[in-house]
Amino acid sequence: MSHSHDPASLNDPRRRFIRGAGLLALAASPFAALAAAETGEGVSFANGPRPLVKYPGKRPLIRVHTRPPHLETPFSVFNEGPITANDAFFVRYHLANIPLAVDLATYRLSVKGTVGTTLSLSLAELKAIAEPVEVVAVNQCSGNSRGFSSPRVFGAQLANGAMGNARWTGVPLRKVLEKAGVGAGAKQVTFNGLDTPVLPATSDFRKALDIEHAMSGEPMLAWAMNGKDLPLLNGYPVKLIVPGYFGTYWVKHLSEIEVLDHPFEGHDALFMTTAYRVPDNDCQCVAPGTTAAKTRPISTLAVRSFITSVQNGGVLPAGRAVELKGLAFDAGAGIKAVEVSIDGGQQWREAALGKDLGRYSFREWRAPVTFAQKGKAVLMVRAVNQKGEGQPATADWNPAGYRRHVVESTAVTIA
Repeated sequence: MSHSHDPASLNDPRRRFIRGAGLLALAASPFAALAAAETGEGVSFANGPRPLVKYPGKRPLIRVHTRPPHLETPFSVFNEGPITANDAFFVRYHLANIPLAVDLATYRLSVKGTVGTTLSLSLAELKAIAEPVEVVAVNQCSGNSRGFSSPRVFGAQLANGAMGNARWTGVPLRKVLEKAGVGAGAKQVTFNGLDTPVLPATSDFRKALDIEHAMSGEPMLAWAMNGKDLPLLNGYPVKLIVPGYFGTYWVKHLSEIEVLDHPFEGHDALFMTTAYRVPDNDCQCVAPGTTAAKTRPISTLAVRSFITSVQNGGVLPAGRAVELKGLAFDAGAGIKAVEVSIDGGQQWREAALGKDLGRYSFREWRAPVTFAQKGKAVLMVRAVNQKGEGQPATADWNPAGYRRHVVESTAVTIA
């Protein structure tokens, strides 16, 4: 992959800055919405319309909020195939001081703490640490689908588009930690990116992994997404990839790795110790409207499956074969089977699974169906993974609206 400084190259820092300046102007402008175009998804939440907006390097995406940018992928994108295009991938930041440009000439990734040797790596040096590896993995926001929580919960009212599946290229985190030399007393590893809080009272956004997980060979430091440089809004130049775990761990614009000989706590541990926590029980749920006696940090993805070929309120023909299509995924056990129902869950039939792109990837499925009569119909889909885990018939509830997974229903008209 070339990193020339030819002005025609998007890798050129000057070009990055121009794109960044466009981002800044857009963040400051309340008129960024494409004439407040409605998404056409038939999804409306209590906090109002969901306009499509255009940011640099992205096709029109759904604006959740502007400062910092929070953009959701229109659900129709997921019918394009199992890999989510870079320009359609959702965007989520927590802190408003986001990098509007990154100059590779000055970018460094520091590795410090309980290590034998402190490192300060350029992107080229990072790439030289080990042979590059690839993984196809789903990045899903913890609050994906939160807008469907009932009773309603606080937080960004998201539909089902705060997720995406990409082919990530980079080096295993383990190789970088081995180069630094992990000390005998190491307990956790923390990660920090170039985005920073506007106010000193705000916690920085840092995440932590237990040392065993960090050294497992699974987490990766990626510089490429679907064969191209990471988009600026998805973490250029380096992003932490934690396959099977929610996106909150996938730190963007990664700039600092610190090995700790104690549990991560204190002011900058807010996003581990206070936020992004779920009830500490098997279902990670509580009775609607109540709070959990004990919580733990959110971690792995639940089993999910969706119909992508038709959306709520869609119209399908009676009396002839129609192919339903969709996707399923889990935390890495791998999808074993997908079943669909066209009569609201009375009868189920197995769908054919598409190509296996790896256990952390979206798995496509297809099912030919024929509707005998006209009228209203409810389509449903459910998946089961290799461990026998599936989706509940009714959604579990927790106060933050995290980790939603349920048998999804799509109401259609047969005409």
